[in-house]
This record gives sequence, C-alpha cells and structure tokens, in this order.
Amino acid sequence: MSLFKQLLLAICLFLVIAFTGSFMVSLESSRSQYVNQLRSHAQDAATALALSLTPSIDDPAMVELLVSSIFDSGYYASIKVVDLQSNDIMVERKAEPDPGGVPAWFIHLIGLEPAGGDAIVSRGWQQAARVEVISHPMFAIGKLWQSALGSLGWLLLCGAASAGLGALLLRRQLRPLEAMVEQSHAIARREFISLPEPRTPELRRVVRAMNQMVEKLKALFTEQAERSERLHSESYQDSLTGLSNRRYFEMQLNARVSNLEEARAGYLLLLRVQGLAGLNARLGGQRTDQLLQAVGEQLRRTCASFPETNDLISRSRGGEFAVLAPGMVHEDAVRLAQALEAALLSLHETGASDISPVACIGLAPFSPGDAPQALLKLADEALARAENQPTPGWVCLEQGAAAIAGDSQHEWHTRLEAAFSSGRFELFLQPVVNAQTTTEVLHYKVISRLLDDHGNALPAGRFLPWLERFGWMARLDVLVLEKVLERLRSHDQVLALNLSAATLADARSLHRIYELLSQNTALGPRLIFEIGEEQLPAQATLEQVTRRLHGLGFALALQRFGGRFSMIGNLSHLGLAYLKIDGSYIRSIDQEQHKRLFIEAIQRAAHSIDLPLIAERVETDGERQVLVEMGIEGIQGRLSGEPAPWH
Repeated sequence: MSLFKQLLLAICLFLVIAFTGSFMVSLESSRSQYVNQLRSHAQDAATALALSLTPSIDDPAMVELLVSSIFDSGYYASIKVVDLQSNDIMVERKAEPDPGGVPAWFIHLIGLEPAGGDAIVSRGWQQAARVEVISHPMFAIGKLWQSALGSLGWLLLCGAASAGLGALLLRRQLRPLEAMVEQSHAIARREFISLPEPRTPELRRVVRAMNQMVEKLKALFTEQAERSERLHSESYQDSLTGLSNRRYFEMQLNARVSNLEEARAGYLLLLRVQGLAGLNARLGGQRTDQLLQAVGEQLRRTCASFPETNDLISRSRGGEFAVLAPGMVHEDAVRLAQALEAALLSLHETGASDISPVACIGLAPFSPGDAPQALLKLADEALARAENQPTPGWVCLEQGAAAIAGDSQHEWHTRLEAAFSSGRFELFLQPVVNAQTTTEVLHYKVISRLLDDHGNALPAGRFLPWLERFGWMARLDVLVLEKVLERLRSHDQVLALNLSAATLADARSLHRIYELLSQNTALGPRLIFEIGEEQLPAQATLEQVTRRLHGLGFALALQRFGGRFSMIGNLSHLGLAYLKIDGSYIRSIDQEQHKRLFIEAIQRAAHSIDLPLIAERVETDGERQVLVEMGIEGIQGRLSGEPAPWH
C-alpha cells in the first residue's frame, strides 16, 4: 500500500476512533443523567399520585380515574396501587411504548433499564395503600438515538472534508517523494537531474542528499570524460593544426576501405606542401608552423562543403595532408580538388604572401575491399605526377575505379526507385553477443541489403551513398521500420535498428516513425534505435528525439562512437541503452597499446554512469579477450557471426 493511502487511511481511522471515544464518553454521561431523571420522574409521579389518592382511596372509580390520567400523561411502563392490608392490586396500568424507529441493537447496546418510584397513600393516620410507578426509558433512548445520528452525520461530513483536504495536503507534501522516485528512475536511465528543495524539513534533507549524490555522479562522469577527451586528443590529434594525426588516419583508412560489409567506394586525397624544408630553414619554424596551420584551416573550410569527408581530414607528417571521402563520386572529387587548389592560392590574403605555399594534390579512387597500402601507393603516384607537372596542381588516377565509373547516377536512380516499388530491400540480422560467453545474444542488428537483378544481396556500402545523394534515406528508414514492426509481432528477438541523419532532420518522416511506434508500443522493450556518431543532430534535437522515444517505450543508443569524443559529456542525461565503439578503435587492439588506453578511458567514463559498452567489428579472439579484461559487455563483428537473412 502506498504511503499516501496509508496516511489517508490513518486520518480516517483517527476520526473513527475520536468519534467512537467521544460518543462513548457522551453516552455514559447522558446515560447516568437519564437514569437519574427517570428515577426522579417516577418518584415525582408516585408522590403526586399518592397525594391525589389520599381523599379518594376508598372510591375505586376515582382511584382508577386518577391512575389513568397520570399514566396517559407520561412515559411509564406501569402504574399500580397496592392495598397494604391484603397486598392486593387495587388498580394497575401498564404498556410497552413504541420504540419509535430505534433499532433493537441500539437499545441493547445502551442498556438503559426502567427506573421506579413509590409512595404511601394514607387514610387518616393509617397507611392504606402503596403507589408504584415505573418510568419507561424509551423516551431517553430515542433522544440518545437522535444524538447518535447527529454525531454520525457530523462525523461523515468532517470525514469527507478531512479526507478531501487531507488528500490535497498529502499530495502536495508528498510531491517531493514522487519527484525523488522520478529522479531515481532518471539515474537508472543515466540521466542526472536535480530537484528543488521542498519546505518540509524532513523531506528537504532527503532531497538535498539525493541532489548531492546526483551532483557527485555528474562530477565523476565529467572528470572521466575530460580525462578521456585529453587522452583522445593526445593519441589521435595533431597538436599543431588540430586535425587528426597519421595514426587516426591509418585507423580510419583500414576501417573504411577494407570492410566489405559497410565500406563505401570513394576517393583518397593527398596534399603536399612543396619546399617545406627550405621554408623552414629560410623563415624559421614559427612562420612555417603558421603556414601549416593556415593550410589545415583551408582544408577544413573547403571540406565542410563535402559531407562525404565526415571530418576525415588528417595531417600525415610534415607538409602532407590526407582527406578520406567514402561515398564520393568522381565529379565531386574533381570539384573538391579544384576548390582546394583555389583555396590554397588565396592564402596570401592571410598576411603571409611571401610564403604562399606551392601545393600539389593527388586523387585516387577506392572500392570496398581494396588493400589500404595499395590505395596509398596509388595516391602517392597521383601526387608524384602532380608534382612533376610543369605547373603544380592536381592529378586524379582512375585505375582500379571501374566499379565507380560503371555506376551512373541515372542507372542507380532507376534501380533504387524500382527497389522501393517492388520491395527488393531485404533484412539481414547480425548477432550482438555477450563478450564473455559469446553464446548469449544481447540483440540482433538489422542490416538492409538490396537485391540486384540476379537475386544477389548488395551490401549497404554500395547503395547507401546513392540514397543519400537522392535524398531517400528517410524513405528507406520508414520502409525498414515497417518491415521490422510487422515481423516482430511473430518473433521474440530484440533488435537494433539504425536511424539516419536525414530522418532526424525530416519532420514529416520523423512524424511517420512516431506514428508507427505509437501503434506498436507493446514492441518497445524489443526494439532499440541506433544513431551513428557522425549523424548526430544538434543537442536540443537529440534530447527531444530521446524523450519522445522513451515516452513511447523505445530505447536509443549510439553506434560508431569514438571520433567525436568531446560530446561524451552530453550523454549523461540522454538515458542511452548502450554505446557502440567504432570498429577502427577495436581492430588489433590486442597489439596496439594506444587503442587499449583509449578504450579503457571510455570504459571508465561510461562505467561512472552505468552505460553498457559494445565493441564493433571484433574479428579475433585476441581482441575479444582484451575487451573482456577491460569490462566491455558485448561484441559485434565476424567473431560473433556474419549477417544472415531474417527468415
């Protein structure tokens, strides 16, 4: 029973006890008073009747008349006149008064007995007769019954008023308790909220203690997040330009090129500032550093217009920079090279015209499954050709890009439109398992694939770039969600489904998703939505989406986490189901110490808010063993199982 009901019941019970006690005290007092009144009433009647009978004691008719007149004028059980000499009853009148609606149980409960009185009738100096009068208590019982009904009515009125006012008062006073319950639930969802302190001293101390605990947890998480962010910057960021360093570039190159399942065809761009050693000797290290910083800033600004780069801009070493652009087509690669060439020529406007750099650009295409070293060799060859031109500029090599060249925009538009019309998108499931046992399935990741004309399933990396180019990603998300919800009704798996940035930015598609989810709230515990780190919307939008999904009973998680580690401080109040670490930080973690240090930092920060971690693209048992030692809960990748059709 809730505390509110207990207190309300206690108030009602107190009122009943108070009424019962008050009534019993009043009853006992009234009962004693009524007994005295009945006795006095009977005695007065007997005395008056005796005096009236003295002159007429020898006249039987007069005696009977006087007795009848007295009997009929009051509440008497009996009146009789007894001859003292013969002990015979001269006249007697008796009756049983009407209870007047008083219930028998109340009469029995009161227990008010009749009271009597007597008097002597004289004949001169002799005692002739005795008058005996017994007053009936029914009149007193009737009064007590009316008093009891009045008290009961007053009790009910007071009880109803007290219950209503008490309920309002209790709800108001217990509101901080409900807020603390919600606060505890928020902590369980890894959300940290503080409550206003109530006026009640006892509750104020409890709320203050809860708020202190929440602040301590937030401070602990913030400290761990800042420490992890510093480690990330030291390990994967170039201190001079603020871009990612060569180590991070090689990690992303291996992750985004060699992966056949998720990798996208695209381009690798290498940029080299010529004569850097001579500039350094002639102008000094400080001016040269300023030049490299300016080049890095121009790279960042120019690539901001090409979403395929996804912040994958790195400074390899010295005056060499690299841009990885998965999903970029040839036309966009050429535009990027031309834009960079024009931007570098404008560096004299920064006030360093005497050291305006001469830079060369090499472009090389890649396809999923290409060897990273072969791609680097091809890009270096393009860079060398650009340097050997009469006028340094850019060169794009199309060797090995047959797959990209053969994919025309018109062909893909027709193919994808037909796929939407005929429903040729198939759902595949990949298990995500417990890192320790590898047999316990935590959930299944839903992967969409496109069936070609021969019935072969094309991986997502082949068609997703075209869907993004045509603006159809939200269309695919809605279609996949409809299929998942339909199949979930006859299956018992827990699934994880991706939401794209296009869907989160499209109010119409998002409304359609909320509408589908509101019609299937019973499936909430078995469906988790995932958002890629590179596709996260603004913080306010993300919080709104999270609240809406939680309100419908569905959970939210992040995948491919690690590149934007600075945002981990904003995760504490989102109530995420889990965090999936990007596979580039997992690959060969048993051999590369810097990755292990970084994952340990993430684990400490996530553990402080009880946020489960899952590692993506785990391929070897050595990687799994290291992850288990660091406390990672789940793994996803070839080691746990390849994607399989959902039958």
